[in-house]
Amino acid sequence: MAAPLLLSTIILALVVVASSTHGTMANGVFQVCRKFHIVDGVYKGSDIGALQTHDENRHHRRNLMAAELPLGGFNIPYGTGLYYTDIGIGTPAVKYYVQLDTGSKAFWVNGISCKQCPHESDILRKLTFYDPRSSVSSKEMKCDDTICTSRPPCNMTLRCPYITGYADGGLTMGILFTDLLHYHQLYGNGQTQPTSTSVTFGCGLQQSGSLNNSAVVIDGIIGFGNSNQTVLSQLAAAGKTKKIFSHCLDSTNGGGIFAIGEVVEPKVKTTPIVKNNEVYHLVNLKSIDVASTTLQLPANIFGTTKTKGTIIDSGSTLVYLPEIIYSELILAVFAKHPDINMGAMYNFQCFHFLGSVDDKFPKITFHFENDLTLDVYPYDYLLEYEGNQYCFGFQDAGIHGYKDMIILGDMVISNKVVVYDMEKQAIGWTEHNSVEEACGRSEGLSPIGRMHGGL
Repeated sequence: MAAPLLLSTIILALVVVASSTHGTMANGVFQVCRKFHIVDGVYKGSDIGALQTHDENRHHRRNLMAAELPLGGFNIPYGTGLYYTDIGIGTPAVKYYVQLDTGSKAFWVNGISCKQCPHESDILRKLTFYDPRSSVSSKEMKCDDTICTSRPPCNMTLRCPYITGYADGGLTMGILFTDLLHYHQLYGNGQTQPTSTSVTFGCGLQQSGSLNNSAVVIDGIIGFGNSNQTVLSQLAAAGKTKKIFSHCLDSTNGGGIFAIGEVVEPKVKTTPIVKNNEVYHLVNLKSIDVASTTLQLPANIFGTTKTKGTIIDSGSTLVYLPEIIYSELILAVFAKHPDINMGAMYNFQCFHFLGSVDDKFPKITFHFENDLTLDVYPYDYLLEYEGNQYCFGFQDAGIHGYKDMIILGDMVISNKVVVYDMEKQAIGWTEHNSVEEACGRSEGLSPIGRMHGGL
């Protein structure tokens, strides 16, 4: 695993408005690393297949009955995330590496008494376990605490349990605790100062399924889904931050920046989040252009119902489109290349091409409500996996079991400042390169603008 980027170097990527003008609110930022490594902008053949496997595990729905969720339980219908960072918990602070997941809402880390938990992983050489006895600021939640949904009768000595299920079969169970979350505030002079806030989170006592897979597990997960049960909601309720977060992800080298707070510059145009009963960030997609020509599609193809809609999901690697959209899109993209012979690999359509794909293939533009557009360039959607070998990054959702869903993943929202405004229920973005150097290096960060009012 690449060495983590020091927080002091991350602030080179941000120019912030002095926090003194916004009361006790200040800005926070995390450097993130990507679980799938990219070398010189190229995916190797085995990594191409791993991208689909990751997404299939994440998107396949798993229904958990309400009766299965005990006090304080969470129901997470998607699989785990793609990016991770480090945080501090407890007094004294202990470092944990956690996944940042915009498709879920729970915050938990492995507990010291966890059964069947791996102690090492391919991502982290050694996992870290939360020990409440080693933290003087730790407090165990009881079943009559307000954050725990009590079901009478409740004995005041009983703990408040949680259970979180993931689509890929992963399951975590444990007890809710409150402890200090440690982070760095950013100030107007670009300097950081450590601070901490009390939050409630899960201490995992038993893990199963994918959460026991030593190839991909880390210390825990922080969910940033569209929910009032996230750690972001807790911080906002405590007056520590506005309920806004953003990220700028690096598609070339696989790292990036994740920040909490209001973006002042660059200006970001937004589109409304569609109201729904899930944790997804659903938006209204209106049309798709290829080389400035609109695809001719059925009028209702972009509608939002209980079974279809458009999801912005940084935890997914690729883009999934209903079969009719996918078919029209691939025809339009390759219209000027009738001589290209496609071959299937891991359900990708792949081909050999000499020359610059950026010069020979068209730009794709997604149009959303409120005239927000998302431009996708050939270097975004044509994934190079070997010399002069490319795979079409868009996927037929039906083949993968998603049918009418449109899922816009990391492939099309990287190299942009993406802002999730949970207060106004809106998402927006503007193009920008987030990181010039590979994840783990300390130089070459490029500015993503001014922020204030964050973690």
